[in-house]
Amino acid sequence: MNIAINALLFFGTVVAMEGVAWWTHRYVMHGWGWGWHKSHHEPRTGMFEKNDLFAVVGTAISMSLIAFGAENLGPTWWIGWGMAGYGFCYFVFHDGLVHRRWPLKWHPKSGYLKRLIQAHKMHHAVHEKDGAFSFGFLYARPLPELKRQFQELQNRNS
Repeated sequence: MNIAINALLFFGTVVAMEGVAWWTHRYVMHGWGWGWHKSHHEPRTGMFEKNDLFAVVGTAISMSLIAFGAENLGPTWWIGWGMAGYGFCYFVFHDGLVHRRWPLKWHPKSGYLKRLIQAHKMHHAVHEKDGAFSFGFLYARPLPELKRQFQELQNRNS
């Protein structure tokens, strides 16, 4: 039974982190944390951007949870590794596939990953703190919904 609980903690955390990331992206990064996140909506001039500090904070929380539960492999150990698992997926899909921050040559032609890329590009069509949409990192609503929301935004701004 312990294996099932630990697996549930790990995978549940990976899944729950998309909700945490959405909320953080919407209300922190496009809120009081815009000072860091703004760099992500501007052309990058080097290898890093100020927005990467959010990953440093997330990594510190994840590592702290892992360290806190390391002695007995308690719940915080599994939750910390679940956060790290989500961070790895973020690194591969968001930084690699969407933003090409490291040399990933594959370009999806259809399906979920293409939708993920398109949704994030729509998010980046808004260069300001306010008015953005599509705040998920590993989940994207269906494209017709996103296109409709983008069109409404364009109509409001014209």
